[in-house]
Amino acid sequence: MAKKRTATITRETGETKISVALNIDGSGKIETITQIGMFNHLLQQMATHGVFDLKVEAQDYYRTDQHHLIEDTAICLGQALRQALGNGEGITRMGHAIVPMDEALVMVAVDISGRGHAVIDPPLKFRRKTIGELESETVHEFLESFAREAKMNLHVKVLLGSNDHHKAEALFKALGRALDSATKIDERIAGKVPSTKGVIEG
Repeated sequence: MAKKRTATITRETGETKISVALNIDGSGKIETITQIGMFNHLLQQMATHGVFDLKVEAQDYYRTDQHHLIEDTAICLGQALRQALGNGEGITRMGHAIVPMDEALVMVAVDISGRGHAVIDPPLKFRRKTIGELESETVHEFLESFAREAKMNLHVKVLLGSNDHHKAEALFKALGRALDSATKIDERIAGKVPSTKGVIEG
């Protein structure tokens, strides 16, 4: 029987309380409970198109701004992905996706390499300060924290787009599809770590 690739991470600070449950080999079952509707929507897009099960419960005690809630959720999600993958035996390791949404076009590439690094080129420039009620600048913060804690190399490029909602949604869809590709099991290397070093540890 294949090992279940699941993880649950909880994090509680003086500012937030976060719980993330992830099943990489899921069916797109999603439950997101945060105080930010647009953030829920983007997480749902990522999980749906990544075809993994995701449950997120996130609470910001003070609700002074969205930075802490978004960043801490990204930290927990990154740690959950890393924990669920274990030593990475048999995974494809790298994946990419180019996703359109109306006039927007976004490319995302990932390498689950043990090296946490995000490159967002050009830096995300949204036309408005908010997307729905989501503070636009927190999208960049989410991506950087997620990549760092998942110990993966993440490249994001917005190729086209004028509508902020479309750009953000295409980005999270592309992220889900890239992660789906990168975490798939390649039967040709079953039981082997996809690295010439023999480990995925940076």
